[in-house]
Amino acid sequence: MSRGEPGLPGAFVWRGKRYEIATVRGSHKGYGEDRGDVYVRRHVYDVETACGLRMRIYFDRNPGPKSRARHRWWLYTMEDSVARSEG
Repeated sequence: MSRGEPGLPGAFVWRGKRYEIATVRGSHKGYGEDRGDVYVRRHVYDVETACGLRMRIYFDRNPGPKSRARHRWWLYTMEDSVARSEG
């Protein structure tokens, strides 16, 4: 977090179920441009949960004037890592 990156939560609740993040498998940043200046718009994390699901989680740095702070984090994809390794 010392480099200005958001602190990835250790766990989160989605649709009433709690998911604990076991491993961060990768991350990258999405960039945007505004009036010629390039800035970090989104942080993307590829994580694996304790229950074996693989998820891609986004953090938007500027979610927009109508959004609340809780809309900064959102779940983009979710798949079963066991089924993925068998296929």
